[in-house]
Amino acid sequence: MNTNTEKIPAKVVAAIVATGLMSFCGVIVETAMNVTFPILMREYSITTNLVQWMTSIYLLLVAIVVPLSAILKSSYRTKTLFTVANLLFIGGIIIDALAPSFWLLLVGRAIQGIGTGIALPLMFNIIMEQVPTSRIGFMMGIGNLITGVAPAIGPTFGGLVASKLNWRWVFYSLIPLLIISFVLGEGGITQKSPIKKQQIDIFSMLMIVFMFCGFVTGFSNLGSQAFMTFSVGGALLIGGLGIGLFAWRSLTLKEPILQLRLFRNKKFSGYVLGFLFNSTYFFGVCVPFTKLYSISK
Repeated sequence: MNTNTEKIPAKVVAAIVATGLMSFCGVIVETAMNVTFPILMREYSITTNLVQWMTSIYLLLVAIVVPLSAILKSSYRTKTLFTVANLLFIGGIIIDALAPSFWLLLVGRAIQGIGTGIALPLMFNIIMEQVPTSRIGFMMGIGNLITGVAPAIGPTFGGLVASKLNWRWVFYSLIPLLIISFVLGEGGITQKSPIKKQQIDIFSMLMIVFMFCGFVTGFSNLGSQAFMTFSVGGALLIGGLGIGLFAWRSLTLKEPILQLRLFRNKKFSGYVLGFLFNSTYFFGVCVPFTKLYSISK
């Protein structure tokens, strides 16, 4: 029997496309808005350091939420997580499209980050759980293609929209895609794994927040402020302490948020390291955590 002819159920394909579209929207809005920074600086009378938080706060929330994917996936139904993620993203998009102030714009981006942080691991989890073994590689490629094409077209898309219409249409134009994603997900996502409630280790969660907030803040201010300031050196120190204490906590717990013991496997460590070197920052943060969940669970 040729296992390569195994069929992938239509519902599984719909579920993968649904979660992939959400990830696509998350990446394209990030790269599209980068080219509108000069417009936003003039419209809201803000500095370069401030406007870059449009991207930083989004990536920060994605990076904080993704490590929780194992606990969320185990504790709640997949469709429930998808519904929450999709509605959060749509809500964030609408807030940004209508935002009268830059601070409200950041609130919308933060909400989108939470939605993407929930949705991105779901795509890979569905592939690992519901696609026939012989077709997993193929569907991983399709899933990555859906998301990976966004950085290529994002800047061009953002530039065209900003010059021909208005930067707010970058957000408006994504609403139809998110509605399609919602319909496909609601109809295609099914529950395969059993639900087992798990508690989040608060200390580990706080260390994740310190780690990413410290590193993002420190590196964001590195070009405009002296290193020996709290905004740079102090923030990087907090990030370093966060990652150190998180690693210590993870290695002492029986069921940590992330199973760092996997890095004792040299092949796995080499895979993750290679992935980080060959990925954008966004994928470097999200996908290794997702694969770590898939393998550890």
